Amino acid sequence: MAIKKYKPTTPARRHSSVVLTKDLTKKRPERSLVTAKKRKAGRNNTGKITIRHRGGGAKRYLRKVDFKRDKFDIEAKVIAIEYDPNRNARIALLEYKDGEKRYIIAPTELKEGDKVVSSQKKTEINPGNAMPLRFIPTGMMIYNIELTPGKGGQIVRSGGVSATLQSQEGKLAQIKLPSSEIRLVSTDSMATIGQVSNPDARAVRIGLAGRKRHMGIRPTVRGKAMNPVDHPHGGGEGGSPIGLKHPKTPWGKPALGVRTRQKNKFSDRFIVKRRKKRR
Repeated sequence: MAIKKYKPTTPARRHSSVVLTKDLTKKRPERSLVTAKKRKAGRNNTGKITIRHRGGGAKRYLRKVDFKRDKFDIEAKVIAIEYDPNRNARIALLEYKDGEKRYIIAPTELKEGDKVVSSQKKTEINPGNAMPLRFIPTGMMIYNIELTPGKGGQIVRSGGVSATLQSQEGKLAQIKLPSSEIRLVSTDSMATIGQVSNPDARAVRIGLAGRKRHMGIRPTVRGKAMNPVDHPHGGGEGGSPIGLKHPKTPWGKPALGVRTRQKNKFSDRFIVKRRKKRR
C-alpha cells in the first residue's frame, strides 16, 4: 500500500491524499456477512444529541467481523482482501473447509490464497493465526487481543498498530500496547499474530471539507469565534486569546490534558505502566 497525492488543482486539493487500493482483491462485500447500519447522528434513545458534530455521511453496511476466532483447528483459506468503511484496517474473507465464510481483521502480510488457523493449542507462528497468549513467543507482534477470555478481541484493532508480548508469569502476560502503556492480560486470552493491515491510514490528509461530510462528521466551530454567551473562550476584539488559565469545554469544564479516567477503576491493578503523555 502507498499514499497517493493529488495534483494541486485547487487550494484544498493541494494537501489532500488517499491510500491506494491496489491491495484489495474484491470490491463488493460478501452478502451473507453484511447487515444494515442504522444512522443515529450522535443521538441517544431519547433523541438527544450526546455526541456533537455527527450526522449525514455516505450510507454504510456493517461487516460481521469475527473478533472471537472461535472456529478452532479448522484451516481457512483467504479468498479476498476487502475494504471496510467502518474501520481503517483491511478485512480478509476466509473460507473454511466446511464451506463457512467469515471476515477477520487482516494483518499486513496476509495475501489472497494464504492459509490461516485459530487454535486453543500451540500452532504455527504465521500472520493471521490466532492462539492463547501462553503459546505465543515473547517479543512477538500481536493484535486483536482479548481482555476477557472468550469475549473476543477488544484492543489493538486499528490500521497499522500492533502490541508486543513482553513476558509471561503465572496466569498473566505483560503486553506493551501501541500507546506505550504496559498492561497485564490473562494468558488464556486469544490474540492474533502480526501487525494490523493498512499502516498508511494514519498518514492520510483529508484536505477537503466534503470528505469529512462523507465520513458523517459535521463542521466544528471554534470557541474563540463565538460570543461570551455561547462559549467560555468567546468574546474579545480581533484574534483575542482565550483569556483563561486553562482551556475549557462549552460547559465550563477543564479541557486538554485533564485526566478523564475514573479513579479506583477495577482494571487499574492490571496496568503496570501508564502511557507516555504526548505533547
